[in-house]
Amino acid sequence: MPFRTEPPSEPPVPRPYSRWASLAVLCAGTLMTILDGNIVTVAMPAIQSDLGFSGPGLAWVVNAYLIPFGGLLLLVGRLGDLVGRRRMFAAGLTVFTAASVLCGVATGRGLLVAARALQGVGGAMTSAVVLGMLIALFPEPREQARAIAVFSAVGAAGGALGTFLGGALTQTVGWHWIFLINLPIGVVAWLAAIRILAPDRGVGLGKGADYPGATLVTGALMLTVYTIVGAGDRNPGTTLALAVLSLGLYVGFFLRQARAARPLLRLRLFRSRALSGANGVQILMVAGMFGFQYIGALYLQRVLGYSELATGTAFLPAPIAIGVLMLTLSARTIARFGPYRVLLAGLVLITGGMALLSRAPADGSYVADVLPAMLLLAAGFAAAMPAVTGLAMTGAREEDAGLASGLFNTTQVVGGSLGLAVLTTLAASRTERLAGGGAGAVADGYRLAFTVATGIALAALVLAAAILRPGRAHAPHVSPARSERWTTRLSPRDRS
Repeated sequence: MPFRTEPPSEPPVPRPYSRWASLAVLCAGTLMTILDGNIVTVAMPAIQSDLGFSGPGLAWVVNAYLIPFGGLLLLVGRLGDLVGRRRMFAAGLTVFTAASVLCGVATGRGLLVAARALQGVGGAMTSAVVLGMLIALFPEPREQARAIAVFSAVGAAGGALGTFLGGALTQTVGWHWIFLINLPIGVVAWLAAIRILAPDRGVGLGKGADYPGATLVTGALMLTVYTIVGAGDRNPGTTLALAVLSLGLYVGFFLRQARAARPLLRLRLFRSRALSGANGVQILMVAGMFGFQYIGALYLQRVLGYSELATGTAFLPAPIAIGVLMLTLSARTIARFGPYRVLLAGLVLITGGMALLSRAPADGSYVADVLPAMLLLAAGFAAAMPAVTGLAMTGAREEDAGLASGLFNTTQVVGGSLGLAVLTTLAASRTERLAGGGAGAVADGYRLAFTVATGIALAALVLAAAILRPGRAHAPHVSPARSERWTTRLSPRDRS
């Protein structure tokens, strides 16, 4: 009688009816981390007043989260492949929830900044492996498109909802609750993850534990995010020196990966035009969209005179539109027209929305000058984000799914940080150069930022059209059965 001499390396497949419950758990964990990345923005003045932060010091309430989050995504994504993605996801929820409680009870600047950094670590652990788990749950293309649409809708809605909840909680019960609200959410999400998500073994630390490479890439990514987010507060020479040092660390990392026996990042991953191109497009697309969210909120407050709660409420049409469109149309349009065409259509809408915002005047109104552009951007993002996510993840093998997920999230953080740094610096510089100041000068600075964001979105469109064309970006879909029959004909050396 045949018998198995070793345990299977593939994780057990969850029962069909539990897959969508598993998706709900992954979305809940992602929503918590995305909310926290945005919820603090509106509460910054209250935090500054309560804890006595200086202007430059206040920026570290955001930077302390972004630097470890962006720096660790690639590393923990690979570690998820090695030790098991469910284990990494649940551990990340634990770290993030505990750090949120520390943020909520903080009575001093040092504790808050340190707790925010710990939140960034937990957020990276949770976020880096989610897409890899999602792709494993839904291997069939049509269902995978639906699942990605749901996941993307939750992520996009979480970003805008964070602005609303931050204003509402800060204005009603105090800024501490923007962090303490994560305690019940985190506990429920952790219990659900343990009970619902299928366990996976991972391939073992010995299969890819390149610690020198991990040190190089983590240092490079953290230094990159630090260089970007602090560029406006230091002289250009220092920023240039930090950028050169970051580039040196990246060069050292890639040289290490080319020679390491068990590399952290298999460089063959970048041979996929779909994966490489999709990550490049995402950097540009997210740079513009993050700029809209931040500068759009400033335009409403500093030019139109909106309060924190009114600003958060004004942003609500965006997540509602994104959620409705992603859940009802995204998967069907991708299945009918393909992710390439849907991505291009979405980027055209995003470019148009940014162009409308670049005309927003000092005496403008929300209904005439902000809402139409916001709805265009929401429709464009609802189309583009699921399409670019699917293109990026289908370019990776199963054993690299966690790493590809970490890479995709890393480019998202880098793109957002880069967009914020560039666009806010341009807006501030333009405002300072204009004589007289006032709302007119502020509005003119924001118009410049939105004009540049329009150019960034147009660059994303050109890049997507040039690189992600179906015949060049990826091969036609092959059914799992046919793929399995084909791989049995290959030697072990060919499969690697």
